[in-house]
Amino acid sequence: MSLKAWLGIDKLQKFQQIVKEIGGVRAVLRKRYLMDVTRVGTLVGNDKYGNRYYENNEYFVPRNRWVEFPDKVWLDYDASQVPPEWHSWLHHITDSPPTVQEPLTQKFSLDHKENTSIYADKKYIPYSTTRTKVQAWTPGQKPNFD
Repeated sequence: MSLKAWLGIDKLQKFQQIVKEIGGVRAVLRKRYLMDVTRVGTLVGNDKYGNRYYENNEYFVPRNRWVEFPDKVWLDYDASQVPPEWHSWLHHITDSPPTVQEPLTQKFSLDHKENTSIYADKKYIPYSTTRTKVQAWTPGQKPNFD
């Protein structure tokens, strides 16, 4: 074990390199706030929704690929905003990203859409076709016991 590693100077040098690559302390704090991690890597590609995909093989294998969502979604991001071809690359199902090898598309496949259940105007609300078992009582009326 070297003196640098023993004193932790190598960690400080690595942090300084990360701050420099990201673009300053303010950019590091912003990224840390949005993603809960401070990572740097090589940009592999973008998709049509504005997501940016990165890879850094210094991290261990399940964590070496990640996505950064666009600024327009801010903190309202979820996994359904990643298209299936990029999902397979992120989860190591395929080795080559869709920018290198275009995935096969079938003529019956639909275009990817994110889960819209968080939006009030686009939410799916099921309705019941059966009569309710419990009826609400309103004051001034006789109860109906059919």
